[in-house]
Amino acid sequence: MTPTRQGSLHLFRVFGIDVYLHWSWFIIAIIEINARRGHYSSPSWNALEYVALFAVVLLHEMGHALACRQVGGQANQIVLWPLGGVAYVSPPPRPGATLWSIAAGPLVNAILLPIFWSCVLFGRQLGWDHSLPNFYTFLRAMVLLNAVLLCFNLLPIYPLDGGQILGSLLWFIIGRARSLMVVSILGMIGVVGLFALALAQRSPLMGVMSAFILMNCWTGLRHARTLARLASLPRHAGLACPECGAAPPAGDFWPCPQCHVRFDPFAAGAVCPRCQTLSTTTFCFECGRRTPLETWIPARPVPGAGPPPLA
Repeated sequence: MTPTRQGSLHLFRVFGIDVYLHWSWFIIAIIEINARRGHYSSPSWNALEYVALFAVVLLHEMGHALACRQVGGQANQIVLWPLGGVAYVSPPPRPGATLWSIAAGPLVNAILLPIFWSCVLFGRQLGWDHSLPNFYTFLRAMVLLNAVLLCFNLLPIYPLDGGQILGSLLWFIIGRARSLMVVSILGMIGVVGLFALALAQRSPLMGVMSAFILMNCWTGLRHARTLARLASLPRHAGLACPECGAAPPAGDFWPCPQCHVRFDPFAAGAVCPRCQTLSTTTFCFECGRRTPLETWIPARPVPGAGPPPLA
């Protein structure tokens, strides 16, 4: 249910980050603009307000992406859709790096909120509420928008920013797998309240948002269980992921790119035992990145010398 490039329009590229707009944005835009028709004297202001909404969301997601890059992570894609935006970020698997990458998004709204509020106060002193009523109403809408986005995103419900921030803080104390499990379960509990709110307000959009959160909580719970199993596995000594520094687990977990049988490329000299296909890259289970095998293995193992020692 998370938006992807499929069905999305490429808008532009900034700071090496590709920004996409999902096709469903246009449908919700028409609905929302018509629903707020009475707030302005001209529909053009309603359209401007909706465009400004996604400009603020884009700045929020850019905060995530740039902070992730600052700590050495990867971030090169943002997709905007009716439920907000998604920045595809991959920070280093460290609690501090993840915490900053997530917290930078709400920080953008926390900065924008007093700026727009100051503009409203300044405009009130100049009488904009009478001389420029549409512009004054727009500024007030921006204040409300940033306040709602800030408060909503800080709810301790995974995968909202608040839930991920809580998970990063717990990561320092109880580890990555357990922290993800805790916030995923808390998110499932919290989504019940969101479903109730959607029913009370008869809001289909809130219902879709609740379903999206529930699905991500379930995915997070499954990922937490996978991380817990990986943490208990023996590791290859002397080897480390070039991206995150994690030692690879010892076992048949990597699928062959040709015949798809699972084997251990570090123990088999990167050669599939079934079809003899040589794997040139491998996948790190900790950070999720694929890198060349030679960056993990300094020298190709000598045939007959046996696998590298295990930890």
